[in-house]
This record gives sequence, C-alpha cells and structure tokens, in this order.
Amino acid sequence: MNAHGLTRRRLLGAGGAAVVGASGLTLAGITGYAWPHDQAAAAEKIPAAPVTPDDARGVLHFVSRPDLTPPALSIAHHGRAGTAGASDPPYFILTPSGYPLIGPGTPGLMILDRHGGIIWYSPNTGFPASKGVGRVDLKVQSYRGHPVLTWWEGQIIRGTGKGKAIIADTSYRTIATVNGGNGLQVDLHEFVISPQGTALVTANRPVTTNLSRVGGSKQGVALSGVVQEIDIATGRVLFEWSSIDHVPVTDTFVRFSGGTAAVPFDYFHVNSISIAPDGGLLLSARNTSTVYQVSRSTGQVAWQLGGKRSSFKMGPGATFWFQHHVLPQGRNTLSIFDDGGSPPAKERQSRAILLNLDTSAMRATVQRSFVHPAGLAAANQGSMQVLADGEVLVGWGNLPYFSQFTANGTLILDGQFPVGDQSYRAFTAAWTGHPADKPAAAARVNPAGGSVVYASWNGATEVNTWTVLAGKTASALTHVGSQRRSGFETMITVNAAGPYFAVKALDASNHVLGRSPTVRVMS
Repeated sequence: MNAHGLTRRRLLGAGGAAVVGASGLTLAGITGYAWPHDQAAAAEKIPAAPVTPDDARGVLHFVSRPDLTPPALSIAHHGRAGTAGASDPPYFILTPSGYPLIGPGTPGLMILDRHGGIIWYSPNTGFPASKGVGRVDLKVQSYRGHPVLTWWEGQIIRGTGKGKAIIADTSYRTIATVNGGNGLQVDLHEFVISPQGTALVTANRPVTTNLSRVGGSKQGVALSGVVQEIDIATGRVLFEWSSIDHVPVTDTFVRFSGGTAAVPFDYFHVNSISIAPDGGLLLSARNTSTVYQVSRSTGQVAWQLGGKRSSFKMGPGATFWFQHHVLPQGRNTLSIFDDGGSPPAKERQSRAILLNLDTSAMRATVQRSFVHPAGLAAANQGSMQVLADGEVLVGWGNLPYFSQFTANGTLILDGQFPVGDQSYRAFTAAWTGHPADKPAAAARVNPAGGSVVYASWNGATEVNTWTVLAGKTASALTHVGSQRRSGFETMITVNAAGPYFAVKALDASNHVLGRSPTVRVMS
C-alpha cells in the first residue's frame, strides 16, 4: 500500500484485466487504439473485462425521467475529509462512451457535481455507438462574451472523426454549428473558440505521397493532419495548415499499416490545438510524438518539441510519447498528457506533465509530473487541465478514470466510470444552466398513505427547493409540501392523494424558476 491507501499495481496491456485498489478503483480499461465501425465485431475479438455486481448496477434510473439512463459514476475524495476544496470549480464535464465494449447506461454528454451527482445529461440518441457514431469533447467555452457548451458529433473511423462542432447556450439549445471547409469534415479531436470568435478545428485529408521509406509504396496514401480556422458566422476558412506540407511521413513512430485510398496511413494524427502566448498555434501530433509551434499567418513551423527532430534538447524525464491535449501555461510552460505508448509502449505508465521551455538555450525540462499511484497506463486519449490554484485534473483517456491532484502532485480525488466506459477528455468548470424545457414530475401512491412525488429538471443548476402542488382536478392545484433539492431527482412524500400533481422549482431566494406539467398519480 502507498500513502494514498491504493494498491500499486500496474494495469495490463492490450486485452488487459483488472486492478483492484483500496481507493475504489476497480477496473483497468481495455487498451488498443482504434474506434471500430462495428463495436459488436470488436467485442468478439477483445476479451471482456470481468463483470461484478457493482457493474451490473452501473446504470441510473429516474422515475420522473425514465428516458434517461446514464452510467453511474463514483467519486472518491482523498485527504479532504470527503469534501471538495473551496476553490474547486463545481462541476465535472464529461462524455461517457464505450470502447471497445459498450458499458452500462447510454453514452452521452454529462455534467456532474463534485460528488458524482448528475446535473445535466444528454443521451446520444441518434448517435449509435454500434455504428461508430458518437459525441465527444464536451467543454465550457466563451462565445461572443457568453459561456457556452461545445462538443463534436459525427462518425468515428479508425481513431479519426468525420462530423461537425456544436455550440450550445446556457439553455442547452444549439446556437451555431461549425462544419469543415475546403471539402473536409471536422475531426473529433479539437474544437477551440478563439478570442476573436473564430473556430479552430482539426480535420484530415488523404494525400498521395511516397511511403516507401516507412514500408509502403511510392504511390501510397497518407492521412495529412489538417488545422483550419473558420469564421463561425459565415463558415469561411480563414487559415488552413496541412501536416504533409511541413512534416515528412518518416517522422512517425507508429507501425506502417494501410497506405491505400481505402485505409490511408495515419502518420501524423493531430489531436489538439491551442493558442500560443505570441498568438501562434501549438499543435500536438500523437503519431510523431511532437508538439509544433506554427505561425498563424504563414503556416511555417517555428519549432518542434519532442519527436525525431526536436528543436529543443529534452532534459531528464522531459521526453513524452503519443501525447494528447497540449496547452500553454504562461509564456514558457506547457501542460501535456503523456500517454506513454501502445503500440509501441514507450513508458510504464501515463502521466500529466508541466514542461518548462527555455527558448534561449532551447532546452525543455520537467517542472512537475503527475502520476496515479495505481500506475494507470492509457493507450490513447487523455487530458490535463491546470486549475487556477495550481491543482490539476487529469483524464486518463481510454481508461475509466479521472483524477485531481494538488499542485505538488498529491492525489485528492478519483472519479470512476462503470466497466466499459471512458471519456475522451475530462474537465472541471463553473456553469449555470437554464433549461428551455420544463421541470419533470411523476407521482406514485404511497402504500403508507398519501403520495410520493418525484421532481427533476435536467440541466438546471439553480434549483434550491421543490414545492409540490396537488388537487382533485388538473385545474385546481394547491400547495401540499416542499423539500430541498437532493440530487438530480428529489423524492418528496406528501399527505395528499391528488390524483393530480405538479412541482415548482425555486431558487435560493424562493423565486420560481419553472413549473412542471400536471401529472396524474400512478399506483
């Protein structure tokens, strides 16, 4: 056992099994980098993780919203007496989905409170994972001076996406859709709204090129990683950068495969975009294990960090492999989720790192490394978010976990998905939701007398109290009880028999936020 009370056992590799720790971490994810078209076929080829009684109960059900069946996540706090820190953002922003096996519950977009309670859940209705369709990369951004939710949706094929980016307001209504330009569709890996109100997105373009030096033909087909800056209002492409014009295919670290029009060789695999302090772009390419600083005006590569042709000398421990989610943290520091490999595996476990860049001496050094005591090793995906107080939230990619660390690297929180689920990235943020729909209510006969009323309002963040109205007719309801909100769905026992009921949502100042439709009691 270690200081955090966790059993230190490394997760297995491809087709891996379970890791059990006293913290409550119970399952290793199944590794292997692909997003198959046919999940059922993939499931036949990859051994399933063991199912436990907890996994069988890993779906949430709500009486007032029977249409919502999200996976149940658990949150374990370490070192804070089971409470969140005072400076912590209030919510976790996630996209639970299943690969290569679909976990319990319906995949979708999710906002959780700090104890794992559902705040908002949008199921992937119309996005069947069995057909390689889904939604990922939910996050809070700013658009035209207002907070918004953004995500990607579309088809996922061999680890890349063909789809579009969505912007929704605080009522969860779509207010803008970003499509790729120049004949391309938006890739799943990144969508950033710039301070100028433009969209920075990833895309991919098959190109004919010489692949003989990496194991292919002289007239092979590679997948060029593309970055586009798009005017959100008009859809006009303001800037486009294509990896094949700047990075040779020989810079890749992945084994050659495909190389045809049907299956292009994914030598680059752009997976994040961020805006550098000087206004340029920082691009992360998984398959070259390199970060590129690119001029936003000319497209020229100013420097490369990591990989086969690094502009920087990498100090002890600074080398990373198959990284994701690179962000600037001040002028000379980057945050990086370092997956570490698979395939080929380059490191024993994944880590989130802060790298200092000395652009005078051109040397990169590690400022801080954040590793999980259970030795989590992600094969793909992952994220690292540095919070205002220096704490760090890490999403463990294809593994069913996310974790929070203090600035000095001490683990203080673990989130866990049910078996078979994961989230492409994990974020924490403030958010205020005002749903456009009405609260939901359901009523049941209470065998002990009176009735039990269930109240919920998917996405509402300011509900403090529920009041219950009841009456013998739907048009004549009076107040019969109230109760503080106690989670996504609040159960309220009242003496009234109804048979008609409705609920009102009140904020902390007792202002009415919304009222449900009237429902009839069910036995």
